[in-house]
Amino acid sequence: MSRKLGIFDVNVNNSLIQLSNVSNQFLPQIQPRPVLNYPQSRQENVQNITIDSALKVISQQLALNGRRERTIKDYNYQFKKFATDTNVNYLHEITKEKLYECLSLMENVSPVSKLNRIKTIKAVLGRCFDNGWYYTNFWKTIQIKVDKKVKNGANENDLNVLLTLLDTSNFIGLRDTVAILVLYRCGIRSNTLGLLEEKHIDFNTNTLVLSGEIMKNHNLLKLPIDDQMADLLKHLIKQNEIIRKHYKQINSYVFLTSTGKTINGKSPSNSISKQLYKYAKKYGLENISSHAIRRSYAKSLLERGASVAIISKALGHSNLEVTSQYLDISTEEVSDTLRSYL
Repeated sequence: MSRKLGIFDVNVNNSLIQLSNVSNQFLPQIQPRPVLNYPQSRQENVQNITIDSALKVISQQLALNGRRERTIKDYNYQFKKFATDTNVNYLHEITKEKLYECLSLMENVSPVSKLNRIKTIKAVLGRCFDNGWYYTNFWKTIQIKVDKKVKNGANENDLNVLLTLLDTSNFIGLRDTVAILVLYRCGIRSNTLGLLEEKHIDFNTNTLVLSGEIMKNHNLLKLPIDDQMADLLKHLIKQNEIIRKHYKQINSYVFLTSTGKTINGKSPSNSISKQLYKYAKKYGLENISSHAIRRSYAKSLLERGASVAIISKALGHSNLEVTSQYLDISTEEVSDTLRSYL
């Protein structure tokens, strides 16, 4: 006599669960971000605006936009310090030279701290520009370059170990398994994973069609999936229907909580990210996180011969510089690759 299955019991073919089927055919399609053009009639209007009055208005705007009180205080502190150090009292007194003067006064400050401070000052000036107090954003050309340490991606062996430990005969085990494979084979962000709906999967062409509404850069992105990944997603969607029906939830998200709701909540870390942290701690696995898996995806594509430009588009990055931070390339790899061009 067979055991009666509950709503969390899943019947899935474990032969579908493989980590190494990353597709070489990545042809993401993106739509250009619209350019915002300000009216030509905009004129400088900073002659009588004091630093204090400008900060008061900007602080109110930040508060209305939901910025944390701590962030607003930091904006005020850094900008007032800049104004004091460079002896400016009005917005019209702020020039590119004043910004460089501010940087010169930070000779004993680390490059990272310099970068953070100038970013804060430029953010406030950006608000001034948006408010129509400046005609040009002259501060845009001031850049501070800081060499950032490349973070390691998730180890493929550790991911394989984790996949063998997950119990795909229950809903959470199946959900987390599919999530890990989607993260590794498609490289999408964890937040995008939580926003993924059934409408974003084209099973006729085996393609993830990620619309701008769920992408960080708001650009359309298309990523291919193989037959095994498609079958796993179909299994998960079928199980989702049972969960939603039981808890009377109405949505079409691909990744759900055990009560049929979206995995994305108020916390920056969604249910999948939290589960990965728990698994890493429970099984003693290092560097297992959604972001680390995303980095592994990028490195895997590079090793399979994909260009940095294609990888950048597949990751939905705004520029190649961001992508380069994802690629943990050793000195030996650089040397061997360059030798092949001699």
